[in-house]
Amino acid sequence: MAQITDVLDVTEGAAARVRVLADRERRPDPILRLRVVAGGCDGFSYRLSLEDAPSADDLVIERHGIRVLVDARSVPLVQGSTLDFSDALLGGGLKVRNPNSSHECACGESFSV
Repeated sequence: MAQITDVLDVTEGAAARVRVLADRERRPDPILRLRVVAGGCDGFSYRLSLEDAPSADDLVIERHGIRVLVDARSVPLVQGSTLDFSDALLGGGLKVRNPNSSHECACGESFSV
């Protein structure tokens, strides 16, 4: 498990939302996994899930009282990104703002690089 600080930034709003989600699931530590998987309209999509603990090969980003886990295969695809939160009625939720993305699907669920 490595701690890397420049792979991903996390806004205060996103961190607050992760804490709310962790509290709802009665998880004592707010730990979010961000994984990029093949699939979706544009080739890749993000998978976000709450975790109990990091795995040995995870990169751990600590921001605003939460930890975000990124597996080594996903790091090059999210390098320089920001995890943000929007409470907009349409299109709201946790969002990855990825400068490496050359195109995003209209639904915002997948991207290409």
